[in-house]
Amino acid sequence: MAYKDVLPKEHGEEHDEPIDDEIKNIETSGLTLICIFGIMDIVRSEVPGAVDTITKAGVTVRMVTGDNIVTAQAIAVLCHIITEEELTTPNICMEGPEFYDKMGGLHVDANGVETVKNFKEFKATGCLLKVMARSRPEDKYLMVTGLRQMGEVVAVTGDGTNDAPALKKADVGFAMGMTGTDVCKEAADILITDDNFSSIVQAAMWGRNVYDNIQRFLQFQLTVNIGALITTFIGSCITKETPLQAIQLLWVNLIMDSLAALALATELPKKSLLDRMP
Repeated sequence: MAYKDVLPKEHGEEHDEPIDDEIKNIETSGLTLICIFGIMDIVRSEVPGAVDTITKAGVTVRMVTGDNIVTAQAIAVLCHIITEEELTTPNICMEGPEFYDKMGGLHVDANGVETVKNFKEFKATGCLLKVMARSRPEDKYLMVTGLRQMGEVVAVTGDGTNDAPALKKADVGFAMGMTGTDVCKEAADILITDDNFSSIVQAAMWGRNVYDNIQRFLQFQLTVNIGALITTFIGSCITKETPLQAIQLLWVNLIMDSLAALALATELPKKSLLDRMP
């Protein structure tokens, strides 16, 4: 922050040469420095822990931002997306235009299928990228396309209209519910109501929980029903008559199965669900 006293022309002091009729070029010299300060967005306290948790669960977190690469690297370290040691590792941090040029852009075949032109380079270096700075919408879209081409399941977050193509391209699109634009929200599959990364961790935990509940429900139902069928079949072979009549089997299913299956299907998630790989 600096200042300079400018006197009117009638007092003998001349302005610097004008750029146009309205703007005067007065800030090139003669300024007095008052102070130097920096401004930063404070990282939410819960974000580093959430990134650690989701990484432990087998999810790779990548930052795609329009910020300067130095700023992006600093924030990525604070958020535990990368470590200080990884800053010097090749292909971990890259600017969007450089990434796009190295990958050769997109190729669209006759059937409209989009692929990365230089897919060999993407597999070798592009998939290692964790911080992309100075990114454009096409850079983010290219990264999503390449990762899906590799067979990865891709989730994308965004809040702007420019993020809509990448959100649609991803397997799961997360839009910011508070700061996201209408176009962004329409393109996404899930809205994060509090705009917090930790909510994505909750979504992953609930997703795994629902999947596990379905497995438990089916396992229990198959066990009970196969057991009842085997008992009925063996009993019929030995005693020449069925030990359980149709109405009795129905009661077994209604009374014995229903409440237990309902309990298994509605079990709440536990944090231990995120201690394993997908």
